[in-house]
Amino acid sequence: MSTLQHRSPTSAATTEHVELPITGMTCASCATHVERSLNKLDGVSATVNYATERATVDYDASRADTDALLEAVAAAGYAASLPAAVDDGATADDEDHTAPLRRRLVISAALAAPVLLMSMVPALQFDDWQWLALQLATPVIVWGAWPFHRAAWTNLRHGTATMDTLVSMGVLAAWLWSLWALFLGDAGMPGMRMGFELLPDASEASGHIYLEVGSAVTVFLLAGRYFEARAKRRAGAALNALLELGAKDVAVIDAAGNERRVPVADLGVGDSFVVRPGEKVATDGEVLDGSSSVDQSLLTGESVPVLKRAGDTVAGATINGQGRLVVRATRVGADTALAQIARLVTDAQSGKAPIQRLADRVAGVFVPVIIVIAALTVGFWLVNGAGLTYAFTAAVAVLIIACPCALGLATPTALLVGTGRGAQLGVLIKGPEILESTRRVDTVVLDKTGTITEGRMTVAHITAHGADEADVLRLAGALEHDSEHPIAAAIARAARDRAGTLAQAEHFTNREGLGVEGIVDGHAVVVGTPRLMRDWSLTVPDALTSARDRAQAGGATAVLVAWDGAVHGLIEVSDTVKETSAEAIAQLRRLGLHPILLTGDNESTARAVAATVGIDEVIADVLPADKADVVRGLQARGRTVAMVGDGVNDAPALAQADLGLAIGTGTDVAIEAADITLISGDLRDAATAIRLSRSTLRTIKQNLAWAFGYNIAAVPLAAAGLLNPLIAGLAMALSSVSVVANALRLRRFS
Repeated sequence: MSTLQHRSPTSAATTEHVELPITGMTCASCATHVERSLNKLDGVSATVNYATERATVDYDASRADTDALLEAVAAAGYAASLPAAVDDGATADDEDHTAPLRRRLVISAALAAPVLLMSMVPALQFDDWQWLALQLATPVIVWGAWPFHRAAWTNLRHGTATMDTLVSMGVLAAWLWSLWALFLGDAGMPGMRMGFELLPDASEASGHIYLEVGSAVTVFLLAGRYFEARAKRRAGAALNALLELGAKDVAVIDAAGNERRVPVADLGVGDSFVVRPGEKVATDGEVLDGSSSVDQSLLTGESVPVLKRAGDTVAGATINGQGRLVVRATRVGADTALAQIARLVTDAQSGKAPIQRLADRVAGVFVPVIIVIAALTVGFWLVNGAGLTYAFTAAVAVLIIACPCALGLATPTALLVGTGRGAQLGVLIKGPEILESTRRVDTVVLDKTGTITEGRMTVAHITAHGADEADVLRLAGALEHDSEHPIAAAIARAARDRAGTLAQAEHFTNREGLGVEGIVDGHAVVVGTPRLMRDWSLTVPDALTSARDRAQAGGATAVLVAWDGAVHGLIEVSDTVKETSAEAIAQLRRLGLHPILLTGDNESTARAVAATVGIDEVIADVLPADKADVVRGLQARGRTVAMVGDGVNDAPALAQADLGLAIGTGTDVAIEAADITLISGDLRDAATAIRLSRSTLRTIKQNLAWAFGYNIAAVPLAAAGLLNPLIAGLAMALSSVSVVANALRLRRFS
């Protein structure tokens, strides 16, 4: 999939973004070569992910195009295709890729097993057994290891070297040495018997053969590559499952009111369609008729179905319950919630965490360094009189045991599994760099309305002073009708319910954080806070002040209403605290985070809500524009701040925070500004997001520690002559598989 994104070295006006599937990569060194080749192009910034086998490319369309990108990949010795040409058949490609590898592994293992047994068990050796071993081992070393030889030759033609170069050199060296020993040395003599040993004695003659090494190492590495490929597919299973969730066809209602089934791809914005009991909702839309409980767990992770009625929104791929719904499509194709989630997860999986940079630099020079070490090993042992056989064996072990794959897989596989699991739980992590932020966070700042509370305001009580309650609500509702604030929406909704059609307000002005002003039915109306009343030189009657204090002490928000130069009423608007908020705050505390309630509401109301959920520190009466300043102030005092919010006015604070978490039921602006999106709107997912991010980061560090530690320990051991090439091959194969297996443990995160 391709998207227009950020991360470009060029101007936004001509920047394009594309993700190219890459074929032919077999290790982290391959990814480094492709990345280097792409970045040599003028106006191109690219990163290549070995685990996902994709190149994420930003390029200046005035200086480069997709043809140039494809040619650059080909110049590096690999192949790339435009996304549309690959995505349609991704599943089939995976199957075609795995089946031949499995066949090659099975046949090679069947041929190599007798060679290994005859070499290891002297009792199984008979006269001229070496020649039978040669006949069995040669197909394994030539045909079975052909993917390694072919890749090594391709890389050699392009002046590069990868893990395949090491494997091909090691296996062919063992085979060619054996041919020399059989035809020109003593190994081909009748009755010659040799058993398996860790290393040949330094004084041994040149008759030792290594057919079991060449064939067994080939089998081990084929097995490692096969299980690695399977594990990588399992790592991406969460995203694949997301992409396959959507409905395939839909019952559209035509202009005559008749239903006809069409492919989902033919559905357009504005079309009406029917969702029967048990069916998937075809696309994002608004319910026009009917009511039913809808299971949204596939997208949000929330297991409890949500009741949907006329006027409510539904998301594509969610599952209808027992009722029949008629829905009007509002978003289709790439604009749907499902597509956006998949795009966010893909972007996160394609990126690189800062911790991966070191591994990339090491992988870039790994293979040449290993070849040099192997050459030095031969020279060292020959100079020290160990003999050619001993020196050769140690060098082959060095070539075979080195594993850049583990380095290349350490970070991306953990990201692949972690972000995929997050999507299943309703947590979208935008990028790998976010993981470092979650580790350092020590303070979490939470918005009140829509984050800790439900965000569904209702008018609880009206107090009139020198006027009728009906006039207070009617005039306030007419003015608030033009505002997008949740409190305004509640007042306008209550006014419509009681008074019917509302008058049109004139000269409407929104005083951000204070209230609204305007003309309604010839009256100059002001609705808002005491500060706004003071700006108009209006005095709040004592009765209304007392009513306001009582409302705020109970956790309600009190809005003053004035017209014609006097304050005539008070409207109490209440919001329900989410049932899960107190538990969420407790979970955040257990993670070592200090919670702070940040709200534009008054101090009394804010403290009442804070006390309900277990928050001690409250920052109230904050204007929307000042929320980012509050976060900045906390950072200046040495705090590492996470911000959780849902509204437009939270977006600057979300962007300013070290870690921004947006409630997915909130506005698109807030979601865009945040680092992590909590799709379900459940505040407990904030704790889940931080735990998952920390677990993913911990897994990455474990993988890197193993990958670096393995190579740092294994290569010197092999060079010192302490490892047989056979053991080296087995260890190398297991190293990559172990890294991927460790990452797969994140699939069980809950």
